[in-house]
Amino acid sequence: MARLIIPEAEALIDQEIKVLDKGFVRLVDYMGGDSRIVQSARVSYGEGTKTVREDKGLIDYLMKNDHTSPFEQVGLTFHCKMPVFVARQWVRHRTARLNEISGRYSVMKDEFYVPDTAEVRLQSQVNKQGRGEVTIPLEDATAFIGHLETENAATYKHYEEMIESGLARELARINLPLSLYTEWYWQIDLHNLFHFIQLRADAHAQYEIREYALALAQCARAVAPLAYEAFEEHRMYAVKFSRSECRALEAMLEGKEPELEERPMLAFKRKLSLLAPDTEKVL
Repeated sequence: MARLIIPEAEALIDQEIKVLDKGFVRLVDYMGGDSRIVQSARVSYGEGTKTVREDKGLIDYLMKNDHTSPFEQVGLTFHCKMPVFVARQWVRHRTARLNEISGRYSVMKDEFYVPDTAEVRLQSQVNKQGRGEVTIPLEDATAFIGHLETENAATYKHYEEMIESGLARELARINLPLSLYTEWYWQIDLHNLFHFIQLRADAHAQYEIREYALALAQCARAVAPLAYEAFEEHRMYAVKFSRSECRALEAMLEGKEPELEERPMLAFKRKLSLLAPDTEKVL
């Protein structure tokens, strides 16, 4: 089978999509696209045997009904540069293959992530693992960033001194901070890339990794636009209800009080608010 050539994806090959202050996502290569998904699903090799409309309908059906294996036939390879703390969240997605720059073999670059003042905010009172919406005074945010820059410069200076003294690189690196930038090549199939984007582009994810997820999404959309459209329709912006929540919905439709405990009820209300903003008034 001939390699699929997708003009929109070709235009992105080796183009750096800037992320944060010094990071990037770069599409290195891709294999397959929407046509490969439908060929895999039909186990068919006849080019042009189906119309685009029929292909779109099949892809939509596959996504809606969780037939995931055809999407695994599409692969993307990226060259990414991100702060270490982003990489440590990223690498939890184990359904990919990666090769990261090694501080044992290479001298790490003097590059550290420094957040914008608008992103310096207080701890969230509702999300235990992230920042909230409350910003701090500009002068305090500026002072915090200045402190980061001073600490980073001092730490890297000590790192350089240890390297120059002949100390092993694998030891000299161990005090470098999480804000240090690292790089890797990352290869993943489209199904698992969609899962990554769904989790990491979510509003509850940390801002920094959300920015990378959006850059990856741009590449996924270029490689397989019909699949990406189906992903947005049935995954990214869809709302799912549990069995208990379905029972609560049924009770509401019958004019009864939904029976849910306090915490499940909060999640239930949030889901309903996505569907109909005025639902909270009813509940």
